[in-house]
Amino acid sequence: MFKGNSCDTIAAIATASGAGGIAIVRVSGEKAQDILKQLFIPAKRREYFESHQLMYGRAVGADGAMLDEVMAVLMRAPASYTLEDVAEIHCHGGGAGAGAVLSRALELGARMAGPGEFTKRAFLNGRIDLSRAEAVMQLIGAQGQAAARASVRQLEGGVSAFVKGVSEETTGVLALVEASTDFPDEVEEEAAAGEVARTLSGIIELLKRSGDERRARVLREGASIVLAGRPNVGKSSLMNALLNQERAIVTDIPGTTRDVLTERLTLGGVVAEISDTAGRRATEDPIEKIGVDRARRAAEAADVVLIVLDAAEALDESDAELVKNADERAIICLNKSDLQPVLNAQQLESMTGAKIMEISAQTGQGLSELIDELTRRVSFDAEEGGQLMARRHIELARAAAESLERAVSAIRGGLPLDTAAIDIREALERLSEITGENATEAVIDRVFADFCVGK
Repeated sequence: MFKGNSCDTIAAIATASGAGGIAIVRVSGEKAQDILKQLFIPAKRREYFESHQLMYGRAVGADGAMLDEVMAVLMRAPASYTLEDVAEIHCHGGGAGAGAVLSRALELGARMAGPGEFTKRAFLNGRIDLSRAEAVMQLIGAQGQAAARASVRQLEGGVSAFVKGVSEETTGVLALVEASTDFPDEVEEEAAAGEVARTLSGIIELLKRSGDERRARVLREGASIVLAGRPNVGKSSLMNALLNQERAIVTDIPGTTRDVLTERLTLGGVVAEISDTAGRRATEDPIEKIGVDRARRAAEAADVVLIVLDAAEALDESDAELVKNADERAIICLNKSDLQPVLNAQQLESMTGAKIMEISAQTGQGLSELIDELTRRVSFDAEEGGQLMARRHIELARAAAESLERAVSAIRGGLPLDTAAIDIREALERLSEITGENATEAVIDRVFADFCVGK
């Protein structure tokens, strides 16, 4: 694995820009202690700075003038984030004090850290593997509690443990393949081939399940829920009821909603965007036509589509088209069920396999059940051990599964068992890339390029 050169000293502001209660300047490397001692004067003068002890004092410039009233801490190696000497100066929030302190640290021999370089050093110095390093940035950008929990699980080694377990099982299969070649009198190839194919098929299924792209995307970015239906069936009222606020304009005039209106809510710890769209109908109004077209595109891209029907009116041609085209993403909402019903679930069951729910946005009837169903669809157990979240991990898991599929195909095609060994080794290489065991400098640089400076 590429180790790189991390013997120089780096510095950066580790907190977000803008006004705030505190701004932290972080320094890491062999000069961190010397820089701190020249930059920071403790209120109680001392020759020796005790490691991991927060001290109060002043940050000073080259002329001894105070730059800011600060707290400072020295964390001696290896008991630090980077396994190097690390110094942190806690300034007043805002850019002025922290900027002046950072400039002084650079004058004293540090260089400006690149994106994610502190975490990169933690990886290169062996404190964390690459999957845990990536979890740091995922946690910073987590959308909702479910994403945060998944990132913490990865940070604590959940992905590493998963990859280790799969790799060990795959290595065991490879050992059996090699044993059948090296010791044919002791390991009968035909019997071994059946066991190898069965075991590899199980590993393939596990890798595919762990690399569920939709689950990972929903965790990273949130889910999308779109309300669809003809005008005046109550889409806007339903959106307001789900949000528990008057967000969408509700009138008796058909075509009031002409564009896609999007708001956020949280379901089971997952952030979801819910969108009210223009009513589906034929129209000569050019603006409404644009809205209807946008409504169709939004529904096509959604994770969940709420098809809203008016239970107090008979099914028309537009309703019937929506119901017949409903796929596994759809929930058919029979709205206005508090009124004299004309349309019921039984009438629709022969037309679709989609979930049908009777609700009333006006009275709240069935809304808690609808929210439960939405939660079930967009959330899942983020603690599930095998769920990969990062795109890079999913791509590598898929590549490993494809290599193993080629191995199984060769075995079942009657080829000698040792021909599968090449593909099995390739799968192991792809898995090791997830944790960075055989990562190249280019891969490492690409991973850390998306990090924020100071982390």
